[in-house]
Formats: sequence, structure tokens, C-alpha cells
Amino acid sequence: MGREIISMVENGEVTVSEALSLLKRSYTGTNQPKHELTKNEKLAAIKQQLDSLIGLHSVKELINEIQAYVEIQQRRTAVNLASDPVVLHMIFMGNPGSGKTTVARIIGQLFLEMGVLQKGHLVEVERADLVAEYIGQTAQRTREQLRKASGGILFIDEAYSLARGGEKDFGKEAIDTIVKTMEDQRTNLVVILAGYSAPMEEFLETNPGLRSRFPIIIRFPDYTTFELFRIAEQMLREREYQLSKAARRKLLSIIEGLKRKDAKNFGNARTIRNLIERAIRKQAVRLVHLKNPTRAQLMEITPEDLQEVSDD
Repeated sequence: MGREIISMVENGEVTVSEALSLLKRSYTGTNQPKHELTKNEKLAAIKQQLDSLIGLHSVKELINEIQAYVEIQQRRTAVNLASDPVVLHMIFMGNPGSGKTTVARIIGQLFLEMGVLQKGHLVEVERADLVAEYIGQTAQRTREQLRKASGGILFIDEAYSLARGGEKDFGKEAIDTIVKTMEDQRTNLVVILAGYSAPMEEFLETNPGLRSRFPIIIRFPDYTTFELFRIAEQMLREREYQLSKAARRKLLSIIEGLKRKDAKNFGNARTIRNLIERAIRKQAVRLVHLKNPTRAQLMEITPEDLQEVSDD
């Protein structure tokens, strides 16, 4: 049963959370004694979710290295060998829609099952959630977000915005509060700073002390045209839609055009999601006046349903 459910995760039929629930139910049936899922079964399901993500090969490889490193340090500690302190604060660099938040959630689940974190949840924040308008309020606001993230991951999007207001800006107070808490809770909190690659590099140059506190840097590449096409198909499949042959050709053409138009600021999977959601709405307008549309018609996305979208 376990192998079948892991295969379902690989094929995108269920999420990791759904897979864990299915595995749990399979072991707690009315005629079976209760059986807690093993650590290896949980880890296998989580790793399968990571592996099932389209593209991101270099990202997956680095996360596998991190997992192996953490596990070996745990094993060395168990047999009284010297082990390095495990510092897992990270920096994610990449354009919007390149999978940073999704990967952060998977890392939280992974560290939970490995015993690195107590909860493994993700708290996603930006500058407005941390920086207040008056003296003394920023530290309090930042500590509140850190409290929420305790036992899991604090994911700070566009983290470089914390350092853009100059010396008198309260963003520096937020950074100082975060760094202090990272030291105090080094065994039960992971902080991830995320944002565009170039501004993140500048941010680290202006605050050299941060680079040493965030030893893991993961660079998220933009998706290729074919990877984006596969992501679109996956999004449609999850919603029980499918592209006609002509629509497949048009979609590829649209993706190529969007990437050429603004390669630097292209929204990757975010743009694809917007495109797919608009296509579904256009299909609804096309079909709404049909008295009894067939199942096939309700599922099919045609070329006329597909239109370019902006990254706004």
C-alpha cells in the first residue's frame, strides 16, 4: 500500500499531506491494529513531492545534499563522534514564480520528520509585516512573527527591502531582532531570506555579517519554455481540464512569446497560473450558453480560450 501511495504522489494525483493521511488510514483500518507511520515512509513521501516538481534540478540536488549532511551529523552525534553545528538558515535567490515558497514548505516538512524542527510550518512575511512606523514598534512586530514561526520556518520575501531605507529606517531594527532570535533559537527555527538574485546579492554586500549567518544559498533558475508548458498541463490536469491539440500548439507559442517579451522580469509559474485561470474563465463564457455541454466539452481548453497575460 505504501508504494502505491508514493507512486500517486509521484504522478501528481495527491499531495504529500493527502498521502500521509492515506497511509495513516491504511494502517488504522477497523480490522487492523494502529500502526504509526515510520520515519522512512514519511521522508519518502516528502522527497517524492520534491522530486515530482517540474525542473529545479540544481535545487533538488542541493536539498538532497542538505538532508544527507543533517542525517550524517545526527548519526555521528548518536555514536559520540565530533559533529559540526547544523546551521540551516538559507537564502533563496530567483525570479517570481520559480518555486521558492513551494520548496520552503517542503523543506519545513522534511526538517520536521528529521527531528530538526518541532512543527515544520511556514510563516511567510514581507517588510510590512515586520517594520512599523514608530520607534519601538518594529522589534515588537518582528518578535511576534518570529514567535509564530518558532518550531518552523520564517520565510521573508523581498528581504532586501529591509535595508533600503538608510540608517534611520526601522528595517535595520527588524534585521537586528531577527539575527538575535536566530542565535537564541538556533535549534528550533530556520530563517529563509528570499528575493530577486541581483538585489539579494547587493543586500548581502551591504551587510557582510548576514552572509556568515546564512550559509546555504539556493539559486532558483527560470523555467524553460517546455518546463512551463508541463507546469501548465499539470495545473489543468489537477483541475480536470485538458488542452486540445491546437491549444497545445498555441500555448507553447504564447509561452515563448511571453519569455521573449520580458525575459528579465518574467513571472515563471505565476504567469502560467494566471494564463490558465484566464483560459478557464474564457472557456466558461464560451460554454455557458450551451444547454447540455458534454463531459469532453467541459474539460477541453481550445485555442480561442487562450490569451496572453501580463505579470501585473
